[in-house]
Amino acid sequence: MDLFVILLIVGGAIILLSLFFSFVPLGLWISALASNVKVNMISLVGMRLRRVTPSRIVFPLIKATKAGLDVNVTNLEAHYLAGGNVDRVVDALIAAHRAELGLTFQRAAAIDLAGRNVLEAVQMSVNPRVIETPIVAAVAKDGIELRAKARVTVRANIERLVGGAGEATIIARVGEGIVTTVGSSESHKEVLENPDRISTTVLNKGLDAGTAFEILSIDIADVDVGRNIGARLQMDQAEADKNIAQAKASERRFAALAREQEMKASVQEMRARVVEAEAEVPRAMAEALRAGKLGVMDFYNLQNMLADTEMRQNISKIGQRPEDPSTGSKK
Repeated sequence: MDLFVILLIVGGAIILLSLFFSFVPLGLWISALASNVKVNMISLVGMRLRRVTPSRIVFPLIKATKAGLDVNVTNLEAHYLAGGNVDRVVDALIAAHRAELGLTFQRAAAIDLAGRNVLEAVQMSVNPRVIETPIVAAVAKDGIELRAKARVTVRANIERLVGGAGEATIIARVGEGIVTTVGSSESHKEVLENPDRISTTVLNKGLDAGTAFEILSIDIADVDVGRNIGARLQMDQAEADKNIAQAKASERRFAALAREQEMKASVQEMRARVVEAEAEVPRAMAEALRAGKLGVMDFYNLQNMLADTEMRQNISKIGQRPEDPSTGSKK
Protein backbone atom coordinates (compact mmCIF):
# COMPACT_ATOMS: atom_id res chain seq x y z
CA MET A 1 0.00 0.00 0.00
CA ASP A 2 2.82 2.37 0.77
CA LEU A 3 4.46 1.60 -2.59
CA PHE A 4 1.23 2.40 -4.42
CA VAL A 5 0.97 5.76 -2.66
CA ILE A 6 4.56 6.56 -3.52
CA LEU A 7 4.00 5.69 -7.19
CA LEU A 8 0.83 7.77 -7.20
CA ILE A 9 2.65 10.75 -5.72
CA VAL A 10 5.53 10.40 -8.18
CA GLY A 11 3.14 10.11 -11.14
CA GLY A 12 1.18 13.13 -9.99
CA ALA A 13 4.37 15.12 -9.58
CA ILE A 14 5.51 14.16 -13.07
CA ILE A 15 2.16 15.18 -14.53
CA LEU A 16 2.23 18.48 -12.65
CA LEU A 17 5.78 19.18 -13.82
CA SER A 18 4.85 18.33 -17.40
CA LEU A 19 1.89 20.69 -17.28
CA PHE A 20 4.06 23.37 -15.67
CA PHE A 21 6.83 23.15 -18.27
CA SER A 22 4.33 22.98 -21.13
CA PHE A 23 2.64 26.12 -19.88
CA VAL A 24 5.77 27.92 -18.68
CA PRO A 25 8.44 28.05 -21.48
CA LEU A 26 11.41 27.63 -19.17
CA GLY A 27 13.72 26.49 -21.98
CA LEU A 28 12.82 29.55 -24.06
CA TRP A 29 13.50 31.80 -21.06
CA ILE A 30 16.91 30.19 -20.60
CA SER A 31 17.71 30.71 -24.31
CA ALA A 32 16.78 34.39 -24.06
CA LEU A 33 18.82 34.77 -20.87
CA ALA A 34 21.83 33.16 -22.53
CA SER A 35 21.48 35.60 -25.46
CA ASN A 36 21.43 38.55 -23.06
CA VAL A 37 17.81 39.33 -23.95
CA LYS A 38 15.76 40.55 -21.05
CA VAL A 39 12.47 38.65 -21.01
CA ASN A 40 10.91 37.83 -17.64
CA MET A 41 8.97 34.69 -16.93
CA ILE A 42 5.74 36.60 -16.25
CA SER A 43 5.77 38.01 -19.80
CA LEU A 44 6.16 34.52 -21.24
CA VAL A 45 3.30 33.18 -19.13
CA GLY A 46 1.21 36.18 -20.19
CA MET A 47 1.85 35.30 -23.81
CA ARG A 48 0.47 31.82 -23.17
CA LEU A 49 -2.63 33.36 -21.61
CA ARG A 50 -3.07 35.71 -24.61
CA ARG A 51 -2.71 32.73 -27.00
CA VAL A 52 0.56 34.01 -28.39
CA THR A 53 3.28 31.50 -29.28
CA PRO A 54 6.26 32.71 -27.23
CA SER A 55 8.82 31.31 -29.68
CA ARG A 56 7.35 33.54 -32.45
CA ILE A 57 8.27 36.54 -30.29
CA VAL A 58 11.43 35.51 -28.45
CA PHE A 59 13.45 34.20 -31.38
CA PRO A 60 12.93 37.33 -33.55
CA LEU A 61 13.69 39.43 -30.46
CA ILE A 62 16.97 37.57 -30.02
CA LYS A 63 17.88 38.22 -33.70
CA ALA A 64 17.02 41.91 -33.41
CA THR A 65 19.00 42.33 -30.19
CA LYS A 66 22.06 40.61 -31.65
CA ALA A 67 21.81 42.90 -34.71
CA GLY A 68 21.78 45.98 -32.48
CA LEU A 69 18.14 46.98 -33.07
CA ASP A 70 16.03 48.68 -30.45
CA VAL A 71 12.95 46.43 -30.45
CA ASN A 72 10.85 45.47 -27.42
CA VAL A 73 8.55 42.59 -26.66
CA THR A 74 5.42 44.72 -26.58
CA ASN A 75 5.79 45.92 -30.18
CA LEU A 76 6.52 42.44 -31.47
CA GLU A 77 3.58 40.91 -29.62
CA ALA A 78 1.23 43.66 -30.82
CA HIS A 79 2.28 43.07 -34.42
CA TYR A 80 1.78 39.31 -34.00
CA LEU A 81 -1.73 39.82 -32.59
CA ALA A 82 -2.54 42.11 -35.54
CA GLY A 83 -1.82 39.24 -37.93
CA GLY A 84 1.64 40.32 -39.04
CA ASN A 85 4.71 38.25 -39.76
CA VAL A 86 7.08 39.16 -36.93
CA ASP A 87 10.02 37.14 -38.20
CA ARG A 88 9.90 38.73 -41.67
CA VAL A 89 9.62 42.24 -40.21
CA VAL A 90 12.67 41.68 -38.03
CA ASP A 91 14.64 40.29 -40.98
CA ALA A 92 13.68 43.36 -43.02
CA LEU A 93 14.75 45.68 -40.18
CA ILE A 94 18.11 43.93 -39.94
CA ALA A 95 18.68 44.19 -43.71
CA ALA A 96 17.64 47.85 -43.73
CA HIS A 97 19.90 48.57 -40.75
CA ARG A 98 22.86 47.01 -42.55
CA ALA A 99 22.10 49.02 -45.71
CA GLU A 100 21.49 52.22 -43.67
CA LEU A 101 18.03 52.77 -45.15
CA GLY A 102 16.58 54.23 -41.97
CA LEU A 103 13.59 51.90 -41.80
CA THR A 104 11.69 52.08 -38.49
CA PHE A 105 9.73 49.29 -36.87
CA GLN A 106 6.45 51.21 -37.24
CA ARG A 107 6.99 51.67 -41.00
CA ALA A 108 8.03 48.03 -41.48
CA ALA A 109 5.02 46.79 -39.51
CA ALA A 110 2.69 49.02 -41.54
CA ILE A 111 4.13 47.71 -44.82
CA ASP A 112 3.75 44.11 -43.63
CA LEU A 113 0.17 44.62 -42.49
CA ALA A 114 -0.63 46.29 -45.83
CA GLY A 115 0.03 42.94 -47.52
CA ARG A 116 3.42 43.71 -49.06
CA ASN A 117 6.56 41.69 -48.54
CA VAL A 118 8.66 44.14 -46.54
CA LEU A 119 11.80 42.00 -46.74
CA GLU A 120 11.54 41.79 -50.54
CA ALA A 121 11.01 45.56 -50.66
CA VAL A 122 14.16 46.18 -48.65
CA GLN A 123 16.11 43.82 -50.87
CA MET A 124 14.78 45.62 -53.96
CA SER A 125 15.87 48.93 -52.49
CA VAL A 126 19.40 47.61 -52.24
CA ASN A 127 19.39 45.55 -55.44
CA PRO A 128 17.25 47.27 -58.15
CA ARG A 129 14.93 45.12 -60.22
CA VAL A 130 14.44 45.07 -64.00
CA ILE A 131 10.85 45.00 -65.30
CA GLU A 132 10.40 44.01 -68.94
CA THR A 133 7.35 45.44 -70.65
CA PRO A 134 5.38 43.51 -73.25
CA ILE A 135 5.62 44.53 -76.92
CA VAL A 136 3.95 47.92 -77.38
CA ALA A 137 2.61 48.81 -80.85
CA ALA A 138 2.55 52.49 -81.85
CA VAL A 139 2.00 54.31 -85.15
CA ALA A 140 4.06 57.28 -86.35
CA LYS A 141 2.58 60.18 -88.32
CA ASP A 142 3.61 58.59 -91.64
CA GLY A 143 1.32 55.63 -90.88
CA ILE A 144 4.04 53.03 -90.20
CA GLU A 145 3.60 50.84 -87.13
CA LEU A 146 6.53 50.31 -84.74
CA ARG A 147 6.63 47.54 -82.15
CA ALA A 148 8.87 48.36 -79.19
CA LYS A 149 9.89 46.55 -76.01
CA ALA A 150 11.43 48.33 -73.00
CA ARG A 151 13.31 47.32 -69.86
CA VAL A 152 12.58 49.45 -66.80
CA THR A 153 15.05 49.41 -63.91
CA VAL A 154 13.29 50.24 -60.63
CA ARG A 155 13.95 50.09 -56.95
CA ALA A 156 11.46 50.04 -54.12
CA ASN A 157 10.53 53.31 -52.46
CA ILE A 158 10.10 52.45 -48.79
CA GLU A 159 8.18 55.63 -48.04
CA ARG A 160 5.55 54.93 -50.72
CA LEU A 161 5.09 51.20 -50.25
CA VAL A 162 1.89 51.79 -48.28
CA GLY A 163 -0.73 53.04 -50.73
CA GLY A 164 1.61 53.14 -53.74
CA ALA A 165 0.78 51.57 -57.10
CA GLY A 166 2.50 48.37 -58.22
CA GLU A 167 4.36 47.05 -61.24
CA ALA A 168 1.27 46.97 -63.46
CA THR A 169 0.99 50.75 -63.23
CA ILE A 170 4.65 51.21 -64.17
CA ILE A 171 4.23 48.95 -67.22
CA ALA A 172 1.04 50.74 -68.31
CA ARG A 173 2.63 54.20 -67.98
CA VAL A 174 5.75 53.18 -69.89
CA GLY A 175 3.58 51.74 -72.67
CA GLU A 176 1.58 54.97 -72.80
CA GLY A 177 4.81 56.99 -73.03
CA ILE A 178 6.08 54.83 -75.91
CA VAL A 179 2.81 55.28 -77.83
CA THR A 180 2.90 59.06 -77.25
CA THR A 181 6.53 59.43 -78.33
CA VAL A 182 6.19 57.34 -81.48
CA GLY A 183 2.87 58.95 -82.37
CA SER A 184 4.37 62.46 -82.18
CA SER A 185 7.23 61.54 -84.56
CA GLU A 186 6.89 62.75 -88.14
CA SER A 187 8.40 59.54 -89.52
CA HIS A 188 9.13 56.09 -88.19
CA LYS A 189 12.69 56.51 -89.45
CA GLU A 190 13.31 59.17 -86.79
CA VAL A 191 12.50 56.64 -84.07
CA LEU A 192 14.62 53.93 -85.66
CA GLU A 193 17.57 56.32 -85.95
CA ASN A 194 17.29 57.52 -82.34
CA PRO A 195 15.58 54.90 -80.14
CA ASP A 196 16.94 56.64 -77.05
CA ARG A 197 14.49 59.43 -77.82
CA ILE A 198 11.75 57.18 -76.50
CA SER A 199 13.50 56.44 -73.21
CA THR A 200 14.45 60.10 -72.68
CA THR A 201 10.92 61.35 -73.32
CA VAL A 202 9.30 58.66 -71.18
CA LEU A 203 11.76 59.12 -68.32
CA ASN A 204 11.10 62.88 -68.21
CA LYS A 205 7.37 62.31 -67.69
CA GLY A 206 7.82 61.32 -64.04
CA LEU A 207 6.08 57.97 -64.44
CA ASP A 208 6.94 56.80 -60.92
CA ALA A 209 4.73 59.42 -59.26
CA GLY A 210 2.28 57.76 -56.88
CA THR A 211 3.87 54.34 -57.23
CA ALA A 212 5.83 52.19 -54.79
CA PHE A 213 8.91 52.33 -57.01
CA GLU A 214 11.55 54.76 -58.17
CA ILE A 215 12.46 54.48 -61.85
CA LEU A 216 16.21 54.53 -62.36
CA SER A 217 16.36 54.02 -66.14
CA ILE A 218 14.26 53.04 -69.13
CA ASP A 219 16.06 51.22 -71.93
CA ILE A 220 14.56 50.28 -75.30
CA ALA A 221 15.39 46.63 -75.81
CA ASP A 222 13.97 46.16 -79.30
CA VAL A 223 12.20 48.17 -82.03
CA ASP A 224 10.67 46.42 -85.06
CA VAL A 225 8.78 47.82 -88.05
CA GLY A 226 5.22 46.53 -88.24
CA ARG A 227 2.38 47.06 -90.70
CA ASN A 228 1.66 50.10 -92.86
CA ILE A 229 -1.41 51.19 -90.94
CA GLY A 230 -1.86 54.39 -92.98
CA ALA A 231 -2.06 52.53 -96.27
CA ARG A 232 -4.39 49.95 -94.78
CA LEU A 233 -6.71 52.69 -93.52
CA GLN A 234 -6.73 54.37 -96.93
CA MET A 235 -7.57 51.07 -98.61
CA ASP A 236 -10.37 50.43 -96.15
CA GLN A 237 -11.70 53.96 -96.71
CA ALA A 238 -11.56 53.53 -100.51
CA GLU A 239 -13.39 50.21 -100.22
CA ALA A 240 -16.04 51.82 -98.03
CA ASP A 241 -16.47 54.73 -100.49
CA LYS A 242 -16.83 52.23 -103.37
CA ASN A 243 -19.49 50.28 -101.50
CA ILE A 244 -21.38 53.48 -100.73
CA ALA A 245 -21.24 54.58 -104.38
CA GLN A 246 -22.44 51.16 -105.55
CA ALA A 247 -25.30 51.23 -103.07
CA LYS A 248 -26.39 54.69 -104.24
CA ALA A 249 -26.16 53.63 -107.92
CA SER A 250 -28.26 50.55 -107.19
CA GLU A 251 -30.79 52.73 -105.39
CA ARG A 252 -31.06 55.07 -108.39
CA ARG A 253 -31.35 52.12 -110.81
CA PHE A 254 -34.13 50.51 -108.79
CA ALA A 255 -35.93 53.84 -108.57
CA ALA A 256 -35.73 54.25 -112.37
CA LEU A 257 -37.04 50.71 -112.88
CA ALA A 258 -39.91 51.42 -110.52
CA ARG A 259 -40.81 54.62 -112.39
CA GLU A 260 -40.64 52.74 -115.69
CA GLN A 261 -42.99 50.07 -114.38
CA GLU A 262 -45.37 52.76 -113.15
CA MET A 263 -45.35 54.47 -116.56
CA LYS A 264 -46.01 51.15 -118.32
CA ALA A 265 -48.89 50.48 -115.98
CA SER A 266 -50.29 53.94 -116.69
CA VAL A 267 -50.01 53.39 -120.46
CA GLN A 268 -51.79 50.03 -120.17
CA GLU A 269 -54.52 51.63 -118.13
CA MET A 270 -54.95 54.46 -120.68
CA ARG A 271 -55.10 51.94 -123.53
CA ALA A 272 -57.72 49.96 -121.68
CA ARG A 273 -59.78 53.09 -121.23
CA VAL A 274 -59.43 53.95 -124.95
CA VAL A 275 -60.53 50.45 -125.95
CA GLU A 276 -63.43 50.72 -123.55
CA ALA A 277 -64.39 54.10 -125.01
CA GLU A 278 -64.07 52.81 -128.60
CA ALA A 279 -66.36 49.92 -127.66
CA GLU A 280 -69.03 52.42 -126.65
CA VAL A 281 -68.95 54.23 -130.03
CA PRO A 282 -70.93 51.60 -132.06
CA ARG A 283 -73.49 51.36 -129.30
CA ALA A 284 -73.94 55.13 -129.22
CA MET A 285 -74.25 55.27 -133.04
CA ALA A 286 -76.87 52.51 -133.02
CA GLU A 287 -78.89 54.35 -130.41
CA ALA A 288 -78.59 57.58 -132.46
CA LEU A 289 -79.83 55.78 -135.61
CA ARG A 290 -82.79 54.31 -133.73
CA ALA A 291 -83.66 57.65 -132.23
CA GLY A 292 -83.43 59.42 -135.58
CA LYS A 293 -80.65 61.69 -134.43
CA LEU A 294 -78.26 60.32 -137.08
CA GLY A 295 -79.15 59.78 -140.73
CA VAL A 296 -78.03 56.95 -142.96
CA MET A 297 -76.00 59.24 -145.21
CA ASP A 298 -74.33 60.75 -142.20
CA PHE A 299 -73.38 57.26 -141.04
CA TYR A 300 -71.89 56.39 -144.44
CA ASN A 301 -69.96 59.67 -144.55
CA LEU A 302 -68.56 58.91 -141.10
CA GLN A 303 -67.52 55.42 -142.23
CA ASN A 304 -65.80 56.87 -145.28
CA MET A 305 -63.98 59.38 -143.11
CA LEU A 306 -62.77 56.63 -140.74
CA ALA A 307 -61.62 54.47 -143.66
CA ASP A 308 -59.74 57.40 -145.18
CA THR A 309 -58.08 58.14 -141.83
CA GLU A 310 -57.02 54.50 -141.38
CA MET A 311 -55.61 54.47 -144.93
CA ARG A 312 -53.56 57.59 -144.22
CA GLN A 313 -52.22 56.04 -140.98
CA ASN A 314 -51.19 52.86 -142.80
CA ILE A 315 -49.41 54.86 -145.52
CA SER A 316 -47.50 56.85 -142.86
CA LYS A 317 -46.28 53.61 -141.20
CA ILE A 318 -44.70 52.21 -144.36
CA GLY A 319 -40.91 51.68 -143.78
CA GLN A 320 -41.23 51.77 -139.93
CA ARG A 321 -40.61 48.82 -137.56
CA PRO A 322 -43.79 47.29 -136.18
CA GLU A 323 -44.52 47.65 -132.47
CA ASP A 324 -44.81 44.82 -129.97
CA PRO A 325 -48.48 44.85 -128.90
CA SER A 326 -47.64 43.47 -125.43
CA THR A 327 -45.13 46.20 -124.48
CA GLY A 328 -45.79 48.97 -126.96
CA SER A 329 -42.12 49.15 -127.95
CA LYS A 330 -40.81 48.78 -131.52
CA LYS A 331 -39.43 45.40 -132.51
